[in-house]
Amino acid sequence: MKTSNEIDLYIETFPENVQVLLQELRAIIKKTAPNAEEIMSYKMPAYKQHGRLVYFAAYKNHIGFYPHTSPIIHFKEDLKEYKTSKGAIQFALDKPLPKELITRIVEYRVKEDLENI
Repeated sequence: MKTSNEIDLYIETFPENVQVLLQELRAIIKKTAPNAEEIMSYKMPAYKQHGRLVYFAAYKNHIGFYPHTSPIIHFKEDLKEYKTSKGAIQFALDKPLPKELITRIVEYRVKEDLENI
């Protein structure tokens, strides 16, 4: 497994405005899932407890947040203003991150992960 230092290096490859968003997202995840291990997986920052919780990655026009399928179904109403797919949510780079929503999604994944031990 790759270390959180590699996540720092990953984040540093992006423009400053994107780095700020990525660091905000990272801080939300770390605060909400304090027992999760930071790893690099599929060339993206990821968080693992017993299983993988969430991943994220930056792209040209958005940040991809990958919490698996179940939270996207569970939070469907809250996610209406975001582009979603089966396992991904896109957050535009020119808008603030929905911190409260991200927190609830990560909490949901932590609970789900603990139920699947």
